Amino acid sequence: MPRALISVYDKTGLVDLARGLTELGWDVVASGGTARALEMAGVPTTPVERVTQAPEMLDGRVKTLHPALHAGILARDALEDMEVLRQHGYAPIDLVVCSLYPFQRTVAQQGIALEEAIEQIDIGGVALVRAAAKNFARVAVITDAADYAGVLAMLRETGRVSEPMRRWLAVKAFRLTRDYDTAIHAYLTRELGPAESDSLPEVLSLGLTRVQELRYGENAHQRAGLYTAEPGGSPLGGEVLGGKALSYNNLLDLDSAWQAVSMFKGPTVVIVKHLTPTGIASAQTVAEAFPLALESDPVAAFGGVLAANRTVDEAFVEALGSLFVEAIAAPDFTPVAQQLLAEGRRNCRLVCIPEQGPGPRLEMRSVGGGLLIQETDQGDPEGTAWQIVSARRPTADELQAMRFAWKAVQHVKSNAIVLATESATVGIGGGLPSRVDATRLAVSKAGERARGAALASDAFFPFPDAVQIAAEAGVACIVQPGGSVRDQEVVEAVNAAGMALVFTGVRHFRH
Repeated sequence: MPRALISVYDKTGLVDLARGLTELGWDVVASGGTARALEMAGVPTTPVERVTQAPEMLDGRVKTLHPALHAGILARDALEDMEVLRQHGYAPIDLVVCSLYPFQRTVAQQGIALEEAIEQIDIGGVALVRAAAKNFARVAVITDAADYAGVLAMLRETGRVSEPMRRWLAVKAFRLTRDYDTAIHAYLTRELGPAESDSLPEVLSLGLTRVQELRYGENAHQRAGLYTAEPGGSPLGGEVLGGKALSYNNLLDLDSAWQAVSMFKGPTVVIVKHLTPTGIASAQTVAEAFPLALESDPVAAFGGVLAANRTVDEAFVEALGSLFVEAIAAPDFTPVAQQLLAEGRRNCRLVCIPEQGPGPRLEMRSVGGGLLIQETDQGDPEGTAWQIVSARRPTADELQAMRFAWKAVQHVKSNAIVLATESATVGIGGGLPSRVDATRLAVSKAGERARGAALASDAFFPFPDAVQIAAEAGVACIVQPGGSVRDQEVVEAVNAAGMALVFTGVRHFRH
């Protein structure tokens, strides 16, 4: 008589599978709660304790860790192995059905204590799955209820699980245990690992699960998907409230906008197009900030995404006017705002992102043959001191404008140049291989608004030419890292133009 061992946390489809096996003449051995569920359903079952001749112990921590089971699973289809089983009074096990404790789902919940998470680390189940998958030459292993019907149909038709099916099930099983252990390692690294604030981990466990298959990637011929650390994760850790499905490009732009707007404490709006801001502004309310951000570059803003660090209300929606917007991210949306957006901009994606702590400590990008991983740029390191290096000291208003511009420029693609007032960008140039061209672009976007504005450069000026362009446009002050071998020439150009210049000593490239 063929024997199946069933030990499942998820009871979906359990009764139908077990009943189908018994109808085919199989002996169904079941553990703990699985056995109780089958007995209640009237399915003939052999309890694990009858096979092992040992009770469950340690509150169920030990129930399937026994040679009567593992020898039955691991025995090869050879006379020698079968003789060993006979000598010990064991029987071969031909099918293992197992689902694991929901560790990933447990740790994804808020407020889960370490002790509770530890109890959701499956030991016996993983051992059963690995043993059966290792011995796929003889044993079939099912770890997904979606495969129950297919295996049953094959048994009814041929009386056995085919070798190709056993191979496929084994690969699926090892994928499960891989992802399960990776999730445990990632969680315990966060909870128990040493603080590595100044170093990169030697081994980085990701444990990502695809939670959404996107329509396509950057272009229609590229496949793409969204993967998160939690199986039930959501885009940007938020909730999609309305609009069309988020695209690959939407997600990139929204993340860029959200990271930028999160740097500002007061009510702020960021408009992003193709991963770089077109406008950033702060005001008393986000409704008042939006037109200031839009004014920075109203042409480029068309078809962009918005991020606001305050609740989007009716006033904000009215301020949008007729501008075409792909998506909006905010901590919340009032019911009236949602209704207005649904009626007037039904395709606009709305993403509610709860207030979060500091962003991810590490960021990664793929390159041929591996990943590049770095600490995220969280702004100037603690203790950074600005140094006034020009003959003229900046005024209080100019310092405020430089601070705003400096914070904004950190989110613009390099080479990055930002012109700003105390509370809004007026011209942005970025993503160009020449800093001079980036300066020309920012100045041209600003027009007359460049007069009296502050200029921020994400890296030092290698020559004074960009400074001269800024001076001709009427820029009042400049903030930049410094550190060029021609710093003195740059300082002299600033002094000749009567501008103020501050060195930060910190660079903020964004490639």
